[in-house]
Amino acid sequence: MTITNYDERVLKASHPVPGAPNNWRRFFGFNTDAKVIGIQYIVTALFFLLLGGLLGMLIRGELITPPSDLFDPSVYNGLYTMHGTVMLFLFLFPVLSGLTNLLVPPMIGAPDMAFPKLNALAFWLVPVFSIVLLVSFFVPGGPASSGWWSYPPVSIQNPLGHFLNGQMLWIVAIGLSGVSSIMGAINFVTTIIKMRAPGMGFFKMPIFIWTVLAAQILQLLGLPALTGAAIMLFFDLNFGTSFFNPERGGDPVLFQHFFWFYSHPAVYVMVLPVFGIFSELFPVYSRKPLFGYKFVAIASFGITILSLVVWVHHMFYTGTPMWMRNLFMFTTMLIAVPTGVKVFAWIATLWGGNLRLNTPMLFCLGGLFNFIFGGITGVMLATVPIDIHVGNTYFVVAHFHYIIFNTIAFGIFAGIYHWFPKFTGRMFYEGLGKVHFTLTFIGATLNWLPLHWAGLLGMPRRVASYDPEFAIWNVIASIGAFMLGVASIPFILNMVSSWSRGKKSPPNPWNAIGLEWLLPSPPAHENFEEDIPTVLNEPYCYGLNKPFVVDEDFYVKKALDET
Repeated sequence: MTITNYDERVLKASHPVPGAPNNWRRFFGFNTDAKVIGIQYIVTALFFLLLGGLLGMLIRGELITPPSDLFDPSVYNGLYTMHGTVMLFLFLFPVLSGLTNLLVPPMIGAPDMAFPKLNALAFWLVPVFSIVLLVSFFVPGGPASSGWWSYPPVSIQNPLGHFLNGQMLWIVAIGLSGVSSIMGAINFVTTIIKMRAPGMGFFKMPIFIWTVLAAQILQLLGLPALTGAAIMLFFDLNFGTSFFNPERGGDPVLFQHFFWFYSHPAVYVMVLPVFGIFSELFPVYSRKPLFGYKFVAIASFGITILSLVVWVHHMFYTGTPMWMRNLFMFTTMLIAVPTGVKVFAWIATLWGGNLRLNTPMLFCLGGLFNFIFGGITGVMLATVPIDIHVGNTYFVVAHFHYIIFNTIAFGIFAGIYHWFPKFTGRMFYEGLGKVHFTLTFIGATLNWLPLHWAGLLGMPRRVASYDPEFAIWNVIASIGAFMLGVASIPFILNMVSSWSRGKKSPPNPWNAIGLEWLLPSPPAHENFEEDIPTVLNEPYCYGLNKPFVVDEDFYVKKALDET
């Protein structure tokens, strides 16, 4: 028995689907359906991807020549602060929340999230804090100009004396973002632990669910530290307290400890679900079981545990004692072990497989390639001498973007393309998808690969002007940034055109295994409604002649009855 026998029969069934493309008004209200909320998150995040990308192109426009001749340096500082904040808090976190909302309930056989109203409230905080953040750039007191890390004493300076200043509004926006993320984390953890289908033990869950659970537990453990630091920073800036103000006996390095205790694990909060996407897609497009399923699952929590004890490697050049440097150098290097387990499993899954190089697979392969490269430079930065040498240079910027965009964003695009037919009921245009991948891969490589050399040669980051010896690297990087801007055009055309008039999708266009592929495209309001399948085996049974669920014909009969 295979899981795809029923595709054509289910396709003939008529399913009234709340939130389907013919009911657009549901996407503009307070809707508690996780599928609607997921699409709201994703569309909102993609808008801010375009905005953040535009800000990045303005930054690269300034850096294409050595002198600061496009913006005033204070405006430039505001631009790079806004670029980093928008891309992290308004693109990456929301788009991953959107994918998680779409996928977690159907993948575990749940009708919805555990707390639907809390879920909707978490989303509607996103437009609230996005408005606060954008307004912060234009207030009379000047924009926030201390980077997305907001280090004091720079971030607690208010020379114009305005209470309503950009830095204050920036802190408020980040605080609201944290509240939204905590709401989401509570919801995801509760849903995964309490609402799985019959028979779905922890070692029968898809890897994506494992990675989401690990990432959201990490949110709950680390985010309070950043939230507390933001509150103390707010009081230092506006009410004269001295938590981090060195002029009054405060300790600015203490803020860095609070900040990086969460903000380095935040990278894993983002990358873990992407690892889950890789683990879901590689078996589908290589037609092989995932190699080492249980080891890959356990490695997710190995990353979670170790990521909480690596934050000081961001502070090696702040007078950190040598014993602490050595300890955190060791823990930072050690985290390469569970991530290496995942990489080995993915390569072993691909090895000898019947590879299908369509758009989702291309983005997965590109993301894997970039992650290996970014992981190598990460191990370099874990060593104290190299980190002290290049820690304040463009080498760190290049490494960071190889993870944050060349890995995480590539995985996000792969996930969007892969599950697009399931949740819209339409197939995307493969040709436009491959154009999007090609432009994105070339543009991203040109943008950030040359900056490794600039950093090794000593080009400092966070500057609007630089020595002419670094000009060639910045010209190449700026060309790559502009190419990334062009790459967004085929992506937007593909998504809009496919959703509005693309070919109708069958329930399982990729012949994938998983509970979500037992549903029609798009799924009904409460997914499986009353007929929840019972899970028998691991979710990666390609070629093993093992059924994933008990007799899926119950679903075929139901669909035919409705017809």
